[in-house]
Amino acid sequence: MGNANKPPNVTGEDVQILTIAISSRALFDLRESHELFERQGLEAYHDYQVRNEDVILEPGVAFPLARKLLALNEDHVRHPRVEIILLSRNSADTGLRIFNTIEHFGLNVERMAFTNGESPYKYMEAFGADLLLSTNARDVSQALAKGYAAATILPGSAAGDGDGQLRIAFDGDAVIFSDEAERVFQERGLEEFHSSERDAANQPLSGGPFKGVLEALHKIQSAFPIENNPIRTALVTARSAPAHKRVVLTLREWGIRIDEALFLGGREKGEFLKAFGADIFFDDQQVHIESAKQHVASAHVPHGIRNAVK
Repeated sequence: MGNANKPPNVTGEDVQILTIAISSRALFDLRESHELFERQGLEAYHDYQVRNEDVILEPGVAFPLARKLLALNEDHVRHPRVEIILLSRNSADTGLRIFNTIEHFGLNVERMAFTNGESPYKYMEAFGADLLLSTNARDVSQALAKGYAAATILPGSAAGDGDGQLRIAFDGDAVIFSDEAERVFQERGLEEFHSSERDAANQPLSGGPFKGVLEALHKIQSAFPIENNPIRTALVTARSAPAHKRVVLTLREWGIRIDEALFLGGREKGEFLKAFGADIFFDDQQVHIESAKQHVASAHVPHGIRNAVK
Protein backbone atom coordinates (compact mmCIF):
# COMPACT_ATOMS: atom_id res chain seq x y z
CA MET A 1 0.00 0.00 0.00
CA GLY A 2 1.27 3.48 -0.90
CA ASN A 3 1.60 5.19 2.50
CA ALA A 4 0.28 2.55 4.87
CA ASN A 5 3.41 2.54 7.02
CA LYS A 6 3.69 6.26 7.67
CA PRO A 7 4.47 7.04 11.31
CA PRO A 8 1.88 8.64 13.61
CA ASN A 9 1.69 12.41 13.26
CA VAL A 10 1.56 13.02 17.01
CA THR A 11 4.42 15.52 17.25
CA GLY A 12 3.21 17.72 14.42
CA GLU A 13 6.50 17.19 12.57
CA ASP A 14 5.62 14.18 10.41
CA VAL A 15 3.90 13.77 7.05
CA GLN A 16 0.33 12.65 6.52
CA ILE A 17 -0.71 9.34 8.02
CA LEU A 18 -3.49 8.75 5.49
CA THR A 19 -3.85 10.04 1.94
CA ILE A 20 -7.20 9.43 0.27
CA ALA A 21 -7.98 9.91 -3.41
CA ILE A 22 -11.64 10.70 -4.09
CA SER A 23 -13.22 11.02 -7.52
CA SER A 24 -15.12 14.20 -8.35
CA ARG A 25 -18.35 12.24 -8.92
CA ALA A 26 -18.07 10.76 -5.43
CA LEU A 27 -17.33 14.10 -3.78
CA PHE A 28 -19.97 16.15 -5.63
CA ASP A 29 -23.32 15.44 -7.29
CA LEU A 30 -22.46 15.38 -10.99
CA ARG A 31 -25.34 13.14 -12.05
CA GLU A 32 -27.04 15.73 -14.23
CA SER A 33 -23.94 16.61 -16.23
CA HIS A 34 -22.85 12.97 -16.46
CA GLU A 35 -26.24 11.97 -17.87
CA LEU A 36 -25.89 14.80 -20.40
CA PHE A 37 -22.47 13.46 -21.40
CA GLU A 38 -23.89 9.97 -21.91
CA ARG A 39 -26.81 11.29 -23.99
CA GLN A 40 -25.15 14.00 -26.08
CA GLY A 41 -21.39 13.46 -25.86
CA LEU A 42 -18.29 15.36 -24.81
CA GLU A 43 -18.88 18.63 -26.63
CA ALA A 44 -22.32 19.15 -25.08
CA TYR A 45 -20.88 18.23 -21.67
CA HIS A 46 -18.04 20.72 -22.09
CA ASP A 47 -20.39 23.54 -23.07
CA TYR A 48 -22.73 22.75 -20.18
CA GLN A 49 -19.96 22.76 -17.55
CA VAL A 50 -18.41 25.98 -18.83
CA ARG A 51 -21.83 27.66 -19.00
CA ASN A 52 -22.51 26.60 -15.40
CA GLU A 53 -19.05 26.94 -13.91
CA ASP A 54 -20.26 29.47 -11.34
CA VAL A 55 -23.18 27.24 -10.30
CA ILE A 56 -22.13 25.44 -7.13
CA LEU A 57 -22.50 21.67 -7.22
CA GLU A 58 -24.45 19.87 -4.53
CA PRO A 59 -22.51 17.59 -2.16
CA GLY A 60 -22.08 13.99 -3.28
CA VAL A 61 -22.31 10.83 -1.21
CA ALA A 62 -18.65 11.08 -0.08
CA PHE A 63 -18.85 14.77 0.85
CA PRO A 64 -19.78 14.36 4.56
CA LEU A 65 -17.00 11.79 4.94
CA ALA A 66 -14.46 14.11 3.30
CA ARG A 67 -15.43 17.01 5.54
CA LYS A 68 -15.03 14.90 8.69
CA LEU A 69 -11.70 13.53 7.48
CA LEU A 70 -10.36 17.03 6.85
CA ALA A 71 -11.60 18.15 10.28
CA LEU A 72 -9.00 15.80 11.78
CA ASN A 73 -6.40 18.34 10.66
CA GLU A 74 -7.76 21.33 12.55
CA ASP A 75 -4.87 21.36 15.04
CA HIS A 76 -2.37 20.05 12.48
CA VAL A 77 -2.73 22.55 9.66
CA ARG A 78 0.97 22.61 8.73
CA HIS A 79 1.40 18.83 9.03
CA PRO A 80 -2.03 17.32 8.37
CA ARG A 81 -2.95 13.85 9.52
CA VAL A 82 -5.16 13.27 6.49
CA GLU A 83 -4.91 14.57 2.95
CA ILE A 84 -7.59 14.32 0.30
CA ILE A 85 -6.58 14.22 -3.36
CA LEU A 86 -9.23 14.95 -5.98
CA LEU A 87 -9.13 12.70 -9.05
CA SER A 88 -11.32 13.64 -12.00
CA ARG A 89 -11.83 12.59 -15.62
CA ASN A 90 -12.75 16.20 -16.39
CA SER A 91 -10.32 18.48 -18.18
CA ALA A 92 -8.96 21.45 -16.27
CA ASP A 93 -11.36 23.60 -18.30
CA THR A 94 -14.53 21.68 -17.44
CA GLY A 95 -13.14 21.11 -13.95
CA LEU A 96 -13.26 24.81 -13.10
CA ARG A 97 -16.78 24.27 -11.74
CA ILE A 98 -15.33 21.68 -9.35
CA PHE A 99 -12.60 24.15 -8.28
CA ASN A 100 -15.26 26.75 -7.55
CA THR A 101 -17.35 24.28 -5.54
CA ILE A 102 -14.37 23.21 -3.43
CA GLU A 103 -13.64 26.87 -2.70
CA HIS A 104 -17.30 27.56 -1.88
CA PHE A 105 -17.43 24.80 0.75
CA GLY A 106 -14.02 25.69 2.17
CA LEU A 107 -12.58 22.22 1.66
CA ASN A 108 -8.82 22.11 2.11
CA VAL A 109 -8.16 20.09 -1.03
CA GLU A 110 -5.01 21.35 -2.72
CA ARG A 111 -3.81 18.50 -4.93
CA MET A 112 -5.87 17.40 -7.93
CA ALA A 113 -5.57 15.50 -11.19
CA PHE A 114 -7.80 16.30 -14.19
CA THR A 115 -7.20 13.72 -16.91
CA ASN A 116 -9.64 14.68 -19.70
CA GLY A 117 -11.33 11.29 -20.00
CA GLU A 118 -8.46 8.97 -19.06
CA SER A 119 -8.40 6.98 -15.84
CA PRO A 120 -6.94 9.12 -13.06
CA TYR A 121 -6.21 6.19 -10.72
CA LYS A 122 -2.77 5.82 -12.38
CA TYR A 123 -1.61 8.87 -10.39
CA MET A 124 -2.26 7.24 -7.01
CA GLU A 125 1.35 6.13 -6.60
CA ALA A 126 2.75 9.52 -7.58
CA PHE A 127 0.47 11.22 -5.05
CA GLY A 128 1.31 8.63 -2.39
CA ALA A 129 -2.37 7.75 -1.98
CA ASP A 130 -3.42 4.89 0.30
CA LEU A 131 -7.10 4.65 -0.61
CA LEU A 132 -9.23 5.30 -3.68
CA LEU A 133 -12.94 6.11 -3.40
CA SER A 134 -14.52 6.31 -6.81
CA THR A 135 -17.81 5.82 -8.62
CA ASN A 136 -15.92 4.08 -11.43
CA ALA A 137 -15.83 0.34 -10.75
CA ARG A 138 -13.12 -0.29 -13.35
CA ASP A 139 -10.73 2.19 -11.73
CA VAL A 140 -11.41 0.60 -8.35
CA SER A 141 -10.70 -2.92 -9.62
CA GLN A 142 -7.46 -1.80 -11.26
CA ALA A 143 -6.31 -0.05 -8.08
CA LEU A 144 -7.05 -3.14 -5.98
CA ALA A 145 -5.12 -5.30 -8.45
CA LYS A 146 -2.09 -3.07 -7.87
CA GLY A 147 -2.33 -3.51 -4.10
CA TYR A 148 -4.17 -0.33 -3.08
CA ALA A 149 -7.21 -0.12 -0.88
CA ALA A 150 -10.06 0.91 -3.14
CA ALA A 151 -13.85 0.85 -3.14
CA THR A 152 -16.71 1.81 -5.43
CA ILE A 153 -18.84 4.28 -3.53
CA LEU A 154 -22.51 3.87 -4.42
CA PRO A 155 -25.53 6.17 -4.47
CA GLY A 156 -27.52 5.97 -1.28
CA SER A 157 -27.94 7.56 2.10
CA ALA A 158 -25.06 9.55 3.57
CA ALA A 159 -26.14 9.27 7.16
CA GLY A 160 -23.49 9.63 9.84
CA ASP A 161 -24.46 10.71 13.32
CA GLY A 162 -23.95 14.42 12.71
CA ASP A 163 -21.94 15.04 15.90
CA GLY A 164 -18.61 15.59 14.14
CA GLN A 165 -17.12 12.24 15.14
CA LEU A 166 -15.91 10.23 12.16
CA ARG A 167 -17.47 6.75 12.21
CA ILE A 168 -16.18 4.12 9.79
CA ALA A 169 -17.39 0.53 9.59
CA PHE A 170 -15.67 -2.38 7.86
CA ASP A 171 -16.58 -5.90 6.94
CA GLY A 172 -13.92 -8.43 7.94
CA ASP A 173 -13.12 -11.17 5.42
CA ALA A 174 -11.77 -9.89 2.08
CA VAL A 175 -11.75 -6.30 3.41
CA ILE A 176 -9.72 -5.96 6.63
CA PHE A 177 -8.60 -9.59 6.46
CA SER A 178 -7.68 -11.78 3.51
CA ASP A 179 -10.36 -13.99 1.98
CA GLU A 180 -8.67 -17.23 3.16
CA ALA A 181 -11.49 -18.09 5.56
CA GLU A 182 -14.18 -17.07 3.06
CA ARG A 183 -12.63 -19.46 0.55
CA VAL A 184 -13.08 -22.34 2.98
CA PHE A 185 -16.74 -21.40 3.43
CA GLN A 186 -17.37 -21.08 -0.31
CA GLU A 187 -15.56 -24.27 -1.25
CA ARG A 188 -16.38 -26.56 1.69
CA GLY A 189 -19.47 -25.18 3.43
CA LEU A 190 -20.42 -23.68 6.79
CA GLU A 191 -19.59 -26.69 8.96
CA GLU A 192 -16.08 -26.97 7.53
CA PHE A 193 -15.67 -23.20 7.88
CA HIS A 194 -16.44 -23.32 11.62
CA SER A 195 -14.20 -26.35 12.07
CA SER A 196 -11.34 -24.66 10.23
CA GLU A 197 -11.71 -21.44 12.23
CA ARG A 198 -11.71 -23.35 15.53
CA ASP A 199 -8.54 -25.19 14.52
CA ALA A 200 -6.84 -21.97 13.41
CA ALA A 201 -8.20 -19.76 16.21
CA ASN A 202 -4.72 -18.87 17.45
CA GLN A 203 -3.29 -18.33 13.96
CA PRO A 204 -3.69 -14.69 12.85
CA LEU A 205 -5.47 -14.04 9.58
CA SER A 206 -3.51 -12.42 6.78
CA GLY A 207 -4.23 -8.81 6.02
CA GLY A 208 -6.73 -7.73 3.38
CA PRO A 209 -6.69 -4.59 1.23
CA PHE A 210 -8.01 -2.33 4.02
CA LYS A 211 -5.65 -3.46 6.78
CA GLY A 212 -3.41 -0.44 6.15
CA VAL A 213 -6.36 1.97 6.25
CA LEU A 214 -7.46 0.58 9.61
CA GLU A 215 -3.87 0.82 10.89
CA ALA A 216 -3.68 4.46 9.83
CA LEU A 217 -6.97 5.29 11.54
CA HIS A 218 -5.74 3.53 14.68
CA LYS A 219 -2.56 5.66 14.64
CA ILE A 220 -4.61 8.85 14.42
CA GLN A 221 -6.88 7.63 17.23
CA SER A 222 -3.79 7.01 19.37
CA ALA A 223 -3.05 10.73 19.41
CA PHE A 224 -6.30 11.36 21.31
CA PRO A 225 -7.80 10.06 24.57
CA ILE A 226 -10.00 6.99 24.11
CA GLU A 227 -12.95 8.57 25.88
CA ASN A 228 -12.95 11.70 23.69
CA ASN A 229 -11.80 10.50 20.28
CA PRO A 230 -12.67 12.07 16.92
CA ILE A 231 -12.75 8.63 15.25
CA ARG A 232 -14.80 5.55 16.04
CA THR A 233 -14.40 2.30 14.12
CA ALA A 234 -16.55 -0.81 13.88
CA LEU A 235 -16.19 -4.31 12.51
CA VAL A 236 -19.56 -5.45 11.14
CA THR A 237 -19.30 -9.05 10.01
CA ALA A 238 -21.62 -11.92 9.16
CA ARG A 239 -19.42 -14.19 11.30
CA SER A 240 -20.76 -15.64 14.54
CA ALA A 241 -19.37 -17.70 17.40
CA PRO A 242 -17.12 -19.69 17.35
CA ALA A 243 -15.60 -18.01 14.27
CA HIS A 244 -15.32 -14.71 16.17
CA LYS A 245 -12.32 -15.78 18.24
CA ARG A 246 -9.81 -15.77 15.37
CA VAL A 247 -10.89 -12.25 14.38
CA VAL A 248 -10.41 -10.89 17.90
CA LEU A 249 -7.00 -12.53 18.30
CA THR A 250 -5.88 -11.32 14.85
CA LEU A 251 -6.61 -7.69 15.72
CA ARG A 252 -4.80 -8.17 19.02
CA GLU A 253 -1.79 -9.62 17.19
CA TRP A 254 -1.77 -6.63 14.83
CA GLY A 255 -1.93 -4.20 17.75
CA ILE A 256 -5.06 -2.53 16.37
CA ARG A 257 -7.94 -1.39 18.53
CA ILE A 258 -11.36 -1.49 16.96
CA ASP A 259 -14.05 0.25 18.98
CA GLU A 260 -17.07 -1.92 18.21
CA ALA A 261 -17.34 -5.47 16.84
CA LEU A 262 -20.68 -6.81 15.66
CA PHE A 263 -20.88 -10.53 14.88
CA LEU A 264 -24.25 -10.82 13.15
CA GLY A 265 -24.42 -14.50 12.24
CA GLY A 266 -25.86 -13.75 8.81
CA ARG A 267 -28.32 -11.00 9.81
CA GLU A 268 -28.75 -8.07 7.39
CA LYS A 269 -26.28 -5.31 8.20
CA GLY A 270 -28.23 -2.18 7.31
CA GLU A 271 -30.09 -1.58 10.59
CA PHE A 272 -26.93 -2.23 12.62
CA LEU A 273 -24.95 0.28 10.56
CA LYS A 274 -27.73 2.82 11.01
CA ALA A 275 -27.56 2.28 14.77
CA PHE A 276 -23.78 2.71 14.70
CA GLY A 277 -24.17 5.92 12.67
CA ALA A 278 -21.56 5.01 10.06
CA ASP A 279 -20.26 7.74 7.78
CA ILE A 280 -19.20 4.96 5.42
CA PHE A 281 -19.25 1.16 5.34
CA PHE A 282 -16.91 -1.07 3.31
CA ASP A 283 -17.94 -4.60 2.28
CA ASP A 284 -16.91 -7.07 -0.42
CA GLN A 285 -20.41 -8.52 -0.94
CA GLN A 286 -23.05 -6.73 -2.98
CA VAL A 287 -25.87 -8.28 -0.92
CA HIS A 288 -24.59 -6.51 2.21
CA ILE A 289 -24.05 -3.26 0.31
CA GLU A 290 -27.67 -3.34 -0.87
CA SER A 291 -28.82 -3.60 2.76
CA ALA A 292 -26.37 -0.97 4.01
CA LYS A 293 -26.86 1.73 1.39
CA GLN A 294 -30.48 2.23 2.45
CA HIS A 295 -29.13 3.70 5.69
CA VAL A 296 -25.50 4.82 5.30
CA ALA A 297 -22.97 5.68 2.63
CA SER A 298 -21.61 2.37 1.39
CA ALA A 299 -18.69 1.27 -0.77
CA HIS A 300 -18.14 -2.04 -2.52
CA VAL A 301 -14.68 -3.62 -2.31
CA PRO A 302 -14.51 -5.98 -5.34
CA HIS A 303 -11.89 -8.23 -3.81
CA GLY A 304 -11.65 -11.92 -2.93
CA ILE A 305 -13.40 -15.09 -3.98
CA ARG A 306 -16.89 -13.53 -3.86
CA ASN A 307 -15.82 -11.19 -6.66
CA ALA A 308 -13.79 -13.65 -8.72
CA VAL A 309 -14.60 -13.58 -12.43
CA LYS A 310 -16.37 -16.83 -13.32
